[in-house]
Amino acid sequence: MSHDPRITPANGRIASSHLRGLIESPNFADGEETQCGAAFADITGKPEGRRTSQLIYGDMFTVYERRGGFAFGQAAHDGYCGYVNESLLDRPHDVTHWVAMPFTHIYPGPNMKLMNNGGLYLGSEVQVMDEEGSWSRLSNGGFVPTMHLLPISHRMDDPVTIADLHLGTPYLWGGGTRHGIDCSGLVQVSWRCCGLECSRDSDMQEAELGQPVDLSKAQRGDLVFWKGHVALVSGDNMIIHANAHHMAVAYEPLSNAIARIEAAGGGPVTSVKRI
Repeated sequence: MSHDPRITPANGRIASSHLRGLIESPNFADGEETQCGAAFADITGKPEGRRTSQLIYGDMFTVYERRGGFAFGQAAHDGYCGYVNESLLDRPHDVTHWVAMPFTHIYPGPNMKLMNNGGLYLGSEVQVMDEEGSWSRLSNGGFVPTMHLLPISHRMDDPVTIADLHLGTPYLWGGGTRHGIDCSGLVQVSWRCCGLECSRDSDMQEAELGQPVDLSKAQRGDLVFWKGHVALVSGDNMIIHANAHHMAVAYEPLSNAIARIEAAGGGPVTSVKRI
C-alpha cells in the first residue's frame, strides 16, 4: 500500500500510532497536540527546507517528534505533514471567534493610537476573553477590533468573495495568507472561511472536491484545474487565481488563461469541478 508522504505522519524515525501495522517505522507515537501561536508558521518538507504549506494562528498541529528546534507533525485541518519551527507552536487554547478580515493588527490595549505589536490573518482562530467597547481582548493579551471577528460557528457563503479579499496579494509558493499565497492556498482559505473542508494541493483538490462539469457550463464558484494549477470561476469567462504569470492574485478572462497556459507548456484544462 502506498502512502502520500504529504499527508502521512511518518518521517523514517517515527510515525503516528494509527499507522502501526500499515507502514514500517522504528518508533510510533500518539503525538502531542499543539497550536500555532504565531501569525503564521511555515511547514517545510525537511528542517530548514522549502516551504510546502503554512499554519496560521490557532491551527492545531499534532507533533510526533521534536529535533534540532523543529517539530515534525501533522496539521489538523487538512492533514498536511512536515516540519515547523517549534518556537512558533504553543499549548492549545479554546477558540471562540475567527478573523474575518484579510489582516487585523494586534494592539497592547483597546486604543488604535497605540503602537501595534502583531497581527492576525484571515481565518485565524482566537479565544476572546472579554470585550472593552469596540475591542476584544484575546487570550494572548492583545486587543483587536471586535468588528474584525466573527463567532467560530458563523461562516461565509461565497468562496469567490473570500478570494477577492486577496486581490493583489503577492504569489508565494506554499503560502496561504494575505502576506503571500499560491493557487491552491487561495482555494483552501476561501473554502475554509465558508466552513468547507479543503485539501492543500491542487492535485488533491481536483481529486477530492466537487463533481465534474463541462468547461462550457462553468459558473461562479466552480474550480478550473490544469496540471499543477487551479483557479476559481468568478463570473462569465472570468477567473480569479494566484498565479506566477502575474506573480499575484489577479482576475483574468478564462479564455485568455487557457490559451496562455497552453502556449507556455502548461497543457489544457484537465477538469472543472462544482462543489
